[in-house]
Amino acid sequence: MTIDSRQVAAGMLEAVPFARTLGIEFVEVAPEADGGVRAVVRLPDTLAIHNHIGGPHAGAMFTLGETASGTIVLVAFGHLLDRMVPLVVRADIAYHKRAYGPVLATARLGRPAQEVIDELEAGQRPEFPIEVQIGTEDGKHTSTLTVLWTLRPN
Repeated sequence: MTIDSRQVAAGMLEAVPFARTLGIEFVEVAPEADGGVRAVVRLPDTLAIHNHIGGPHAGAMFTLGETASGTIVLVAFGHLLDRMVPLVVRADIAYHKRAYGPVLATARLGRPAQEVIDELEAGQRPEFPIEVQIGTEDGKHTSTLTVLWTLRPN
């Protein structure tokens, strides 16, 4: 699988204007050995997104993680957009430690993409988790987000 990271980033920023508002940057979108996809997105450290303790606001960190998960959806299932609409079913985030400075979110698809596609092609409405690890640029893990997505057939 070949992935054009710049094209994916442009598509995400066009489809999700709030990601532009927060200044989210796309660091990496790459295939993984098991046929999966990894996306890494970055939230720069700006005063406009700080909370009362000087780190990124919880809502900004959630948006960073959700954007990373949406990037996975676009890469894994974007070729099916004429047949379905991707939607978030629910999301669960745990904030483990305070974050300061720029923050990275790394997302991975929780099920094989082909399984999800097979369910869609069988007329089902597949659901699949995307796991997101959020942390500082120096590697300190600060949050975990799981986003459950579905593909609603048109």
